[in-house]
Amino acid sequence: MTSPVIGFAGLTHLGINSLAAAAARGFDTIGFHPDKDLVNLLSQGKLPIHEPGLSALFEEHQQRLNFSSNPEALRKCDLIYISVDVPTDDIGQSDLGVVEKTINIVTPVLKDDALLVILCQVPPGFTRKLKFPRERLFYQVETLIFGRAVERAMYPERFIVGCADPNEALPSSLETLLSAFECPILAMRYESAELTKISINMCLVSSVCVANTMAELCEKVGADWSEVVPALKLDKRIGQYAYLKPGLGIAGGNLERDLATVVRLADNYSGNAEVVKAWIADSAYRKEWALSRFNEIALIDGDLKTIGVLGLAYKENTASLKNSAAIALLQNLTVQTKGYEIKAYDPEVKPEKITVKGVAVAQTAVEAYRNADVVMLMTPWPEFGDLAPNMLASEMKGSILIDPYCVLDPKECALAGLRHITLGRPLD
Repeated sequence: MTSPVIGFAGLTHLGINSLAAAAARGFDTIGFHPDKDLVNLLSQGKLPIHEPGLSALFEEHQQRLNFSSNPEALRKCDLIYISVDVPTDDIGQSDLGVVEKTINIVTPVLKDDALLVILCQVPPGFTRKLKFPRERLFYQVETLIFGRAVERAMYPERFIVGCADPNEALPSSLETLLSAFECPILAMRYESAELTKISINMCLVSSVCVANTMAELCEKVGADWSEVVPALKLDKRIGQYAYLKPGLGIAGGNLERDLATVVRLADNYSGNAEVVKAWIADSAYRKEWALSRFNEIALIDGDLKTIGVLGLAYKENTASLKNSAAIALLQNLTVQTKGYEIKAYDPEVKPEKITVKGVAVAQTAVEAYRNADVVMLMTPWPEFGDLAPNMLASEMKGSILIDPYCVLDPKECALAGLRHITLGRPLD
């Protein structure tokens, strides 16, 4: 059997990384997107997204990477993934219109035996409702994590595949592709696979909420969360890979969508999702942490006028501002009638995306924190970890560093004379 040709309809963050991984595993790929400018950019090996390791993957396997803005190019494919972005609104409701539109574009050009695989996240019941031959229709759970997308695409822990009949063997083209990644393949009915993705995210959210709740208690009672975590990771019921890092609420859109989906499903089927509603409320509460810490300090030291904010993306290694705690902070600071001078910097977010009035956009980190009374390190970008606390202190006017994720070493900050405030540790 010749190696199947793999298509990706939707050159999104998900689509680009998945396509590159398939090429790296030895498969010819065709990426389709209606945006001609995007296609031309990718055809030249230029990436519209930031992802560690992706440029090297593109360069090494460029002979297997093909792109087109014409859906007819997909006629060569044995298997086509639908990999578009599924936008969500402010309450986590998915807009499935772009998924349905892409499917309608793709299906007329499919070969008679080609497979259609929904890779982007859809709610339970979506795949089965599609008017497409069941024996050629599949749903595959995506495992994208911004900042670790290449790692996740190249070395998945397992594949979760939704099928019309999970007792039937997978078609050879899909089996060949997935087997090349040398990990377990879990076949199940469509609805189970769709709900598995949501279930995974529910477990992640519960871990995040536990970490945030207990880290806050550490701040209040004089404990240090970083001392607690090793004990939890040595407990086999929790494990060394447990998500125990406290943060500033849930952001990015994907987890919020799943929380909203569970609440709606529970409401529709007379279930109980009160714990999920509590997680949603908890996320909103956690986003206020940096502002609360700043206001506590400002009550004591009322002469804080200049603020430097480092990091605006909702997490490192992405330019997305979706539900960003940093943006929420800026919005709250600018409505306070204190006349703060605020300078903000992010290494990936383009200046035109920063639309909060009263915030000056700095071109460098140094420009943002120079002469600042307070520096707030809101996104744990790797480059911020290279900042030397003594140099930071020498450039600042004040000495207050609010560093939720403890990007900088607390001991070095103390030696530099900085008041270093992080999640999970009490205020000095």
